Amino acid sequence: MTPENERLVRQSWQQFEPLAVASAAFFYEKLFELDPDARHLFARTDMEAQGRKVMHMFAEIVRSLDRPEQLVPEVADLGRRHVHYGVRDDQYGSVGTALLWTLERVLGPAFTPAVRDAWTEAYLLCAIILRRAAAQEVESSQQG
Repeated sequence: MTPENERLVRQSWQQFEPLAVASAAFFYEKLFELDPDARHLFARTDMEAQGRKVMHMFAEIVRSLDRPEQLVPEVADLGRRHVHYGVRDDQYGSVGTALLWTLERVLGPAFTPAVRDAWTEAYLLCAIILRRAAAQEVESSQQG
């Protein structure tokens, strides 16, 4: 990511973060609208606690954007865990769309095209790491 895009992500996250946990319900509402099959992944989940977890995870990613030595292992570990939760590769797109939708809804006019582009780049970077780690986990479990 460019330093400018990192700055835009961090700056917009600072605006979003005080409302992040309260906005988690919007995020999951949109995710389930985009991907109704994802709902079963959370059938036995305390969604309020899950909302706190996902927003904490996004916060950690934002804080690690300029530290790939920290970001890559954390996101890869997340991708490996998601395999065991039943997350499919095609579901990562819905998560990205739901994230951007939530940010836009909460940030309003502050969610400029440049901010959208920066968040899109950040999410795509993470999605690549998640997907690669998940694929390696599936391959490893099939071989073992």
